[in-house]
Amino acid sequence: MLQTNTCRSFQSVGCALLLLTLTLVPGVAAGETIRGTLALVSSEARTAKKPDSAGAVVWLEPVGTVVRSAASPQKVVAMNQRNKTFMPHVLAIEVGTAVDFPNNDPIMHNVFSNFDGQVFDLQLFSPQTARRVVFRRPGIVRVFCNIHETMNAAIAVLATPYFALTDGTGRFEIQAPAGDYRLQVWHERAQPDVLARLARQVTVGAASVSLPDTQIAMSNDPPSPHKDKYGHDYAQRVDDHIFYPGARR
Repeated sequence: MLQTNTCRSFQSVGCALLLLTLTLVPGVAAGETIRGTLALVSSEARTAKKPDSAGAVVWLEPVGTVVRSAASPQKVVAMNQRNKTFMPHVLAIEVGTAVDFPNNDPIMHNVFSNFDGQVFDLQLFSPQTARRVVFRRPGIVRVFCNIHETMNAAIAVLATPYFALTDGTGRFEIQAPAGDYRLQVWHERAQPDVLARLARQVTVGAASVSLPDTQIAMSNDPPSPHKDKYGHDYAQRVDDHIFYPGARR
């Protein structure tokens, strides 16, 4: 079931600006290193601290024929649950990747997603155990816990192996074979139509390509509460002092 109110909250526009500068750096004929910077800058005069620019996803979709390396075995990555937080908060993977969800808390969790992307429900599972999901279709998967309302994350499932996440300074690098690509950018607090205007064609193998700085209004407001996996409001907050029997306190 889609939770449209939550989707709109992720798309809300607020008080920050996203500045994008991308440079394609020359390399060997077999491929290139694409380096760029994607930086969040606050528009509020009272905000002295520079925003963290981590968590933006940048990827390349091949246009036409691109010589790819041989397919690798199925990849397995992890999204941990620790201190009632998904870690990392944003994960980028290729279609077909398996994601483990280890529970490193001393309490139970119930990881689920009922948004566009891949719908799943891992049910309740105990501390020091893990559940696995193989993501077989591209899309943005919103991840929640059915017990703890504050837990949320996003998984970008991509139909390409050429992608990167920005670090805290907004920098990223993508290795890709020579060829033509469609560059795409996603951030959880940017409107889809604004992100669509960032998409453009780039050629890997050119000596130097620079994209103009781009400004995107972002939201500084916290998202509105989402529903549980049944589409209902969350029940009264769980007493987290009640630990799973046998778990370390």
